[in-house]
Amino acid sequence: MKKGSFQWMKSLNRSIVLNKIRIDGPISRAEIARDTKLTPPTVSKIVSDLLSSELIIESEIGASLGGRKPTMLIINTDRFHVIGLDIGPTSIRGILTNLTGKLIEHNHLPITESITNEKLIIFIKKLVTKLVSDHEDKEIIGIGIGMHGAVDVERGIALYAPMLHLKDVHLKSELEKAFDVPIKVDNDVRAMAFGEYWYGNGEHNENMVTVNLGHGVGAGIILNGKLFHGEHDLAGEIGHMTVDLSGKLCSCGNIGCWQTLVSGPSIAEEAKHALFQGNKSILENKVIEGKTVYEAAVAGDALAIEVLAKTGEYIGIGLTNLIHMFNPEKIIIGGGVSGASDFILQHIKEAITKRGLTEQAKTTDISCSTKGSYSTATGAASLILADVFLEN
Repeated sequence: MKKGSFQWMKSLNRSIVLNKIRIDGPISRAEIARDTKLTPPTVSKIVSDLLSSELIIESEIGASLGGRKPTMLIINTDRFHVIGLDIGPTSIRGILTNLTGKLIEHNHLPITESITNEKLIIFIKKLVTKLVSDHEDKEIIGIGIGMHGAVDVERGIALYAPMLHLKDVHLKSELEKAFDVPIKVDNDVRAMAFGEYWYGNGEHNENMVTVNLGHGVGAGIILNGKLFHGEHDLAGEIGHMTVDLSGKLCSCGNIGCWQTLVSGPSIAEEAKHALFQGNKSILENKVIEGKTVYEAAVAGDALAIEVLAKTGEYIGIGLTNLIHMFNPEKIIIGGGVSGASDFILQHIKEAITKRGLTEQAKTTDISCSTKGSYSTATGAASLILADVFLEN
């Protein structure tokens, strides 16, 4: 695997210029100076350095505004590349992208039930090797990881992955030793959220929340264009906020967590309960999971449609709490449950409209992610891209 480095360019002005080219290219030196308020000589020097590094290239001649026609600048999409990994409860998904997020390669590996810290590192190395095996000419400048569970972001350690039954996995140190490129590790939902912010549905929303509704429930919070981690990297564990004091027992040991009402398994349990009460459904005599409830709803099953409608209402109640707490411009819903958007989204919005304190709260922009099963891996890659393009 070819390795690249971008540490030389970590200065505020260079980041401003490079990010301006990323967002607005093709763009001229004069336009950069005008829009960033940097002096033309400063822009000229930085552009010269960026051209020498091959992070940017001159692409075309722009229209004249009275003098010599300007040379336009764009990101060099063929020079440097990044890898994004999503380490989940059942598999590792990975992507190889260029600096604009264009997908070059993707792959995944299932995780065996007998996984250990050492085996997980071996699995990750194997997947990275598969991603670059047909792209040995691509120069890799970093690997971003979205990790299931609690993460020490600064040290790059998976502190606790409950569904994998793993603790203290030293991802950053072990993988930097193996691949000799920078490694950035964050919680999987925060990685997903940053991906939505960087080049997804949340682009240009400086304050937004991404909620992942799957087997579990979590959130990634963007405040003023930066990921919010909290004091000890625990921010976003919204699945475990209590919403029903006499509710169901949660996997965390508490009673009435939001997760017990809106996750994939909770949808399946609600359908089973409705069947037990004597309601008729095509779900009878089937193995019931969240996915099969959705499939029954698509087939027109009244019980399944009602279960998803009720789930949408519960989701809306939780999101209303988030709106009142963070007042985001936008909320994006991801994860497996978001695939049932046709049956839940309207009920989510109705619940928010009913409970929001102000008109602005009631009309908060709510949408479902369009990134699909590689959304977290895409977000993990964006953690590296932010290190390239932004001054941290």
